[in-house]
Amino acid sequence: MKKTFNLQLSPKEAYDPEIFKQVVLKIAGLKSDEKDCSVRQLKRSIDARGRNVKINVEAELFFQESPTPRFDPPTKYQSVKNSDPIIIVGAGPAGLFAALRAIELGVKPIVLERGKDVQSRRRDLAAINKEHIVNPDSNYCFGEGGAGTYSDGKLYTRSKKRGDVRRIMEILVAHGATEEILVDAHPHIGTNKLPVLVTKLRESILDAGGEVLFDTRVEDFIIEENELKGVVTQDGEKIHGLGVVLATGHSARDIFELLHAKKVLIEAKPFALGVRIEHSQNLIDQIQYHCEVDRGPYLPASSYSLVQQTQFKGKQRGVFSFCMCPGGFIVPAATAPGELVVNGMSPSRRDSKFANSGMVVAVELEDLPQYQKFGPLAAMHFQAEIEKKAWEVGGKTQVAPAQRMMDFVNRKSSSSLLDTSYQPGLASSNMEDVLPDFIAERMRFAFKAFGQKMKGYLTNEAQLIGVESRTSSPVRVPRDRESFEHPELKRLYPCGEGAGYAGGIVSAAMDGERCAEKLIEAYVKA
Repeated sequence: MKKTFNLQLSPKEAYDPEIFKQVVLKIAGLKSDEKDCSVRQLKRSIDARGRNVKINVEAELFFQESPTPRFDPPTKYQSVKNSDPIIIVGAGPAGLFAALRAIELGVKPIVLERGKDVQSRRRDLAAINKEHIVNPDSNYCFGEGGAGTYSDGKLYTRSKKRGDVRRIMEILVAHGATEEILVDAHPHIGTNKLPVLVTKLRESILDAGGEVLFDTRVEDFIIEENELKGVVTQDGEKIHGLGVVLATGHSARDIFELLHAKKVLIEAKPFALGVRIEHSQNLIDQIQYHCEVDRGPYLPASSYSLVQQTQFKGKQRGVFSFCMCPGGFIVPAATAPGELVVNGMSPSRRDSKFANSGMVVAVELEDLPQYQKFGPLAAMHFQAEIEKKAWEVGGKTQVAPAQRMMDFVNRKSSSSLLDTSYQPGLASSNMEDVLPDFIAERMRFAFKAFGQKMKGYLTNEAQLIGVESRTSSPVRVPRDRESFEHPELKRLYPCGEGAGYAGGIVSAAMDGERCAEKLIEAYVKA
């Protein structure tokens, strides 16, 4: 017998496995010591709207029968060693999932990654944090798994293609993610677990006869009669394929410049820019969970999502939280010397004493009149200039400019700064020396509004750390809505965050799959 229950439980009842089992047995009218049964959670979400936090749980009870598997694991991938190849540029979520989908469809993927494998990449991350040395090919953005490997591993997406979302989740579980990601409403993996998972994804590609080439940066395209037939690497090697899935991520400026130099159609794209804001996790827990001391042993570190419309010089723009990392760390995410960029990540336990979030302002192309001379690279040049300014204000290292929150709102210099998770260190600075007026003024207005929405959020016990500028690609590489192919250059399939079509691990993975499908449908003979 199998029964399903929709329950509203206390945190202890929901997160303590033994207590949860006893609750379900009692509701089902079974004895607490009943042996021939098992229970499990199908879906779980937190409702913190009331004074007492409740957990909504959809549960399954199996009585006198074995539980059915949560999902059918993918079958072993077929060998594509001798099949026609396609080229995939970038080994982030979009590139890796494009490669796996190509294998499923009987096509050999050749994945080119400018950075290093996930283990070798660690040394370059240590060099950024400790010695302030930025390797332009191996950093928090470039390398196996892309920016997603060293992130919170958030898997929540607003995509309405729920079947595709479930499929991505199941592939992740098959490669080492916990089944909890199939249960939680806002699942995440954690930066400590992602490297192992990414390695297993690569092993699946290699075991099936695909190729993954590290330290392989694309520097030119092979274009014949308006068709993209292959790429040229930094060593001059020419690699040919039936088509190219371009999944380079949102920070590959050299690729945008290459496309522009080759007169391949690209477009400037709105994005968002601001800072990371860091509070103590305990303060955010007290606000969100209405607790006087701490959140207790059962609830996970709390998160928040904030948005506020603002007016400045007659123009309305949104200010919003971005990539909130409960129990997390702020990391240096520059991809070239002479720039300073910050990002956030969390381990799977989310047990840091800090909470951080991007707090960014929407930037439209009409906000950047002085950059229009750069054509489709206008927003990219604006982004780069702000990052250079942050680097200069911070002292021309990876030490980041920072300012206490109330001091920023009140236009006061911060005489001291708070403890931080940002390892390279902070320099007390006026953030308005880094951010243009149309960003800073909107943030001041929004912070006051956020202080009303979340009592205690606006405080000098929080600090702004800048700059958060890699929110999304400042360039879009256009493609046909139906075929996903570039409208002018045949056999080019712009993909994922870098091309402007995704915003996170799951959406990028889904986009990678679809691009591979479309390319193969168009150019691989059945």
